[in-house]
Amino acid sequence: MPELVGDADAWPVADSTHRYDGGWVMRLREDQVQRPGHRDETPFSRLVLEHPGAAIILAVDDQDRALCLWQYRHPVERSLLQLPAGLCDIAGEEPLGVARRELVEEAGFEAAEWTHLVSAYSSPGISEEMGHYFLARGLTEVGQGDFEPEHEEAEMEVRWVPVQELADAVLAGGPVDGHLAIAVLLATARGLAGSTRPR
Repeated sequence: MPELVGDADAWPVADSTHRYDGGWVMRLREDQVQRPGHRDETPFSRLVLEHPGAAIILAVDDQDRALCLWQYRHPVERSLLQLPAGLCDIAGEEPLGVARRELVEEAGFEAAEWTHLVSAYSSPGISEEMGHYFLARGLTEVGQGDFEPEHEEAEMEVRWVPVQELADAVLAGGPVDGHLAIAVLLATARGLAGSTRPR
């Protein structure tokens, strides 16, 4: 198999300045970077979105339908069909723990079976965010507890969509939510969901 990720080998940073700190979990940093072994060159600027990472859940019921959320996303100024997901913003909490918590908070379900699909950098040219993708099966509705959705989340709609329909829609072209595309295509390619799943 080809090598997909190199060892941690950070290039020298001559200077670093935080350009934006909104008091939330993400900050924008500007680094002045130098190529290794080229200290005679002028450093070049790179912006880094500091991000704690996220857990994304493809929750599939016994009818091979995925639990999806229809949600407005302001940066793209449209609603998107997305999967339950949440930030890894609690110190010491493992991604699987985040996934379990978010499935309850956003959709009101617990799952008996969890499969890690992949961990992937979301946009490494600008952000350090890593998404951790999970398949959840054996769903039980438990309610959202005392979680009170607000802002965009207060307008979310739960939609159950056959996994194979999602895969077909992704393969037909975009735009689609990237997290949804990765999770659905991985699960169907591995025969864990969709028409390729053993019956």
